[in-house]
Amino acid sequence: MSSWPLVNIGSVLDKSEAWIEVEPDHDYMEVTVRLWGKGVKLRGMKSGSEIGSSRRLSVSEGQFIISRIDARHGACGLVPAELEGAVVTNDFPVFIPRQEKILPRFLELISKTHFFVDACKRASEGTTNRVRLKEDRFYNIEIPLPDLTTQKTVVEKLDLILGKLEETKNLRSSMLDDGQAMLASAFHKIIDGADYRPMAEVAPLERRKVDVDVSAEYPELGVRCFGNGTFHKPILDGMEVGTKQLYQMNPGDLVFSNVFAWEGAIAVVKDEDEGRVGSHRFITCLPKPGVVTSDFLCFYFLTSEGLEKIQLASPGGAGRNRTLGLKKLEKIEVPVPGYDKQLWFNQLQSYVAKIKQAQSENEIELEALMPSVLDKAFKGELV
Repeated sequence: MSSWPLVNIGSVLDKSEAWIEVEPDHDYMEVTVRLWGKGVKLRGMKSGSEIGSSRRLSVSEGQFIISRIDARHGACGLVPAELEGAVVTNDFPVFIPRQEKILPRFLELISKTHFFVDACKRASEGTTNRVRLKEDRFYNIEIPLPDLTTQKTVVEKLDLILGKLEETKNLRSSMLDDGQAMLASAFHKIIDGADYRPMAEVAPLERRKVDVDVSAEYPELGVRCFGNGTFHKPILDGMEVGTKQLYQMNPGDLVFSNVFAWEGAIAVVKDEDEGRVGSHRFITCLPKPGVVTSDFLCFYFLTSEGLEKIQLASPGGAGRNRTLGLKKLEKIEVPVPGYDKQLWFNQLQSYVAKIKQAQSENEIELEALMPSVLDKAFKGELV
């Protein structure tokens, strides 16, 4: 690890016992601890009468909190100022760092390392659904602990590096936001004054029923909500299909999940989706060549105007009770600007998609840098 001395974490923490009596007519902030070192956040507000318990543990800014259930998944961190006075259950032990021995921020950063999370895994035991952090084992976890001056130096250097990483992520996110704003502006310009025509005329339904062979395999395609595209489901064995109806989906199809279209489960079938099928729950439309394009229509249906039309065509309650009707979809009127304008707009979409992909890949790379930086820091290589 480093040349720094190793100490049991129990030697630098005092357990908080700040229990309070819950008052039925009082409102309380409840805490949640996110996985993988993502911080301590507000879960929500509850009245004492909703809590259903006479006692809760009250937390204070700067205290270290850990989840007994998810410690093995990195659920720990420091209580932020805005959660001063919030309450937690006994599933969240709370500790007060002994600041004459360890800086709270140093403790918070070390709790984000792989070695600390792995140690919490080893300190947890139980059956599959009842794994819990054992407090005596937690106290015995060893961490490297230099003097306070060195801790301060490590914290300052790490915060500077992590701040730069966050700035980079924010800059790339801002570039993506600018790209989306450019798309929205361009879209509204090209549909200004365009004729609106029903889907039945420009992109009629295309249903390709599959004759199921019990000895064959059928790879399924799914559609994510909120315009997040298609995804590949597990392969169905012909015997598993039973009486389920399957339909072929081809690249270039505009596809709607009829139970979640109202929530933006609308996409274009991509080249890499070729050969996949969907159940009767997936509606495919085939735009007429030279009239409209799938990518243009998909963008429209994910705008507030387009999504509102889908929602009106999907009556019912929430979830699976809101079903997009075939006849209603056919009657929805969509803007049909010049075909060349649509092709130009699709090029813009492709450009922004590349930015989005690059941003996503860069974010993964930046996230991967964090463990490396922390590892170097706690090996003493940044001092």
